[in-house]
Amino acid sequence: MNIVNILEEIEKVDGEIYERLSPRRKAMKEFYNFGSKVALASIPLALGSMFKKAYGQSAAPVVLSVLNFALTLEYLEYHFYNHSLLAAPGLIPSGPATGAITTIRDHEKAHVDLLAGAITAAGGTPVSFTYDQFDFTAKGTFNTVYSNYSTFLAVAQAFEDTGVRAYKGQASALMGSPYLEVALNIHSVEARHASHIRQMRKAPAGGGVNIKPWITGANDSGVAAVDAVFAGEDNVVQAGITITNINGQTVPLSAATESFDEPLTRPQVEAIASLFIK
Repeated sequence: MNIVNILEEIEKVDGEIYERLSPRRKAMKEFYNFGSKVALASIPLALGSMFKKAYGQSAAPVVLSVLNFALTLEYLEYHFYNHSLLAAPGLIPSGPATGAITTIRDHEKAHVDLLAGAITAAGGTPVSFTYDQFDFTAKGTFNTVYSNYSTFLAVAQAFEDTGVRAYKGQASALMGSPYLEVALNIHSVEARHASHIRQMRKAPAGGGVNIKPWITGANDSGVAAVDAVFAGEDNVVQAGITITNINGQTVPLSAATESFDEPLTRPQVEAIASLFIK
């Protein structure tokens, strides 16, 4: 989750959010420019200030609910990676693998801090989760998640591919707004994270899994337990056109599914995340 997702989720339940702030185009432009004008540490205050302007002394309960839901997901990912680095000695091979997981962990921590600060600034109380409030075995499905490097990477792939598809689910709502470019920039970075985890699984140390850097078909992970993460990825129809047969030209099924990422809805994401929350 990120700020673009959060604002779009809020707009679904409060279609007048931007009018509460100021004319929509002006509000979006102002927020779009925060990155070049405001220090990262100040963004939560700026976001909170927007919500106070929209709703008065504090944000509406539904707004705080959306923000806290996003924060819950970020805590889940942060604790997943943080525990692997600090409390599972020998799990991740030293060198590039440790560096990659550390970078991803640090990104998740930045998201946690940003959201918690924004909720506080908006007059709410941010949720707080410790590692013990999550079950990264998914209720016993992945019992070796912190003792077997291959299992750990399989779960990481499920998280990352879910994140990319969840973000994709919000892209259509950004058409015509200054946020579209930002959304595409963030989406591409998240996709690179997912691709890197896949390549880590393909490496001998990761299990030598026969997998590509992108999703092929409905579930190419080799792990049946995460079918929900890839639901719909075997779709071969885009904009009403069957990709496997365009103007009589045959396109391989694998190429047709690899060429397009499919979105996940919020309920689908919530169902996946609930497997890891006690």
